[in-house]
Amino acid sequence: MERSPSTTFAATLALITLIGPLAVHLFLPAIPVVKHEFGVSDAMAQLTFSAALIAMALSTLAYGSVADNIGRRPALLSGLVLFLIGSFLSAAANDIWMLVAGRVVQAAGAGCSLTLVRTIARDAYGQEHLVKAIAYLTMFYTMGPIFAPVIGGVLIDALGWRWLFAFAIAAGAAVLVASFLLIPETRPARAVGAAQEHWARADRDLFSRARFTAFVLQTGCNSCAFMVTATAAAFIMKDTLGRSATEYGAWFSLFPIGFLIGSTISSRLSGRVSIETMVLTGSIVLSVSVAVQAALLLAGYLNPMTLCLPGIFITMGNGLSMPSAQAGAMAVIPRHAGTAAGIGVFTQMMIAGLGVQLYGLVSDGTVVPLVLTAGLFALGTILTGAATFAMRPTAGRQAGR
Repeated sequence: MERSPSTTFAATLALITLIGPLAVHLFLPAIPVVKHEFGVSDAMAQLTFSAALIAMALSTLAYGSVADNIGRRPALLSGLVLFLIGSFLSAAANDIWMLVAGRVVQAAGAGCSLTLVRTIARDAYGQEHLVKAIAYLTMFYTMGPIFAPVIGGVLIDALGWRWLFAFAIAAGAAVLVASFLLIPETRPARAVGAAQEHWARADRDLFSRARFTAFVLQTGCNSCAFMVTATAAAFIMKDTLGRSATEYGAWFSLFPIGFLIGSTISSRLSGRVSIETMVLTGSIVLSVSVAVQAALLLAGYLNPMTLCLPGIFITMGNGLSMPSAQAGAMAVIPRHAGTAAGIGVFTQMMIAGLGVQLYGLVSDGTVVPLVLTAGLFALGTILTGAATFAMRPTAGRQAGR
């Protein structure tokens, strides 16, 4: 792969990032609606979301290893096809369990974009430009979460929740065609000799490095604090405040704005500020934001603004730290970059899925479960962010190399 990829290659890579929001954020306004339509509990309705996150997490492990062994392109195209199959199954669901199954398949397919976009970017742009490439891709990815819940809310209120999947099918098909035509194989020749290494050996090598473990746990706790806040807001706004899916989608658009700001700052500071400093800074911003929201909610200030406005700063913390944490994890053992990306996304989505389901299990219609669950993972974010900073390379070595 040439070191100066074409504009169409970059644009297609950016489009692939939208598959994740189509599987995750587009469905957010539907969770309380599905709860009422199928007559299930909060925890059961939440399973349609958390099971998708967990399936996406598990799939990323496979995509990382497959990409290192047989190539990026076949892994990517297979995942996009699986996403379409899952979207069809979800649209046809006639009970909650069929919907959960369809969501699992859809999310398992979407996992290809989360892992492979980063891996392909590293192949094409090189480690020295990876933080900036990830930051710019993340900025484009942010467009998905900004618009997906708004589109989802409008579709739900106007046509019904099944139309979410019709939209996902149309968009997913377009991304599949663009990827087939414009994304070549990018796996570097040097990876071929190492590609036959057993995946378990690669995992063992990576997790033997405490720095790698701290990076991936930081992204997991980081993402979970955001996901818990976003899904709790969906339930509280509909069931407690009586607001529509469209209104929730509009308020949710505040969350990705913060992510966009954080990612922009991250890209501007790439190469000038160490990745460990960026990770710790993002962790602090997120944790303080969660604490401020908790104080407001516990003081009785419950409204859409206190549920969603702090989300700007929570996701700003995401945007500041995640590109650096992801690049740092992939750089620990360069020959395992694909596997590292898979493990990183697996940890990120698995912790988020478990955290969201934990919230569903303890949800009682008040703000207390949100405060406790988001606070728990904000604490994890700050502790792991501090750990990466404490383990930063000694003077004279470039961070993340």
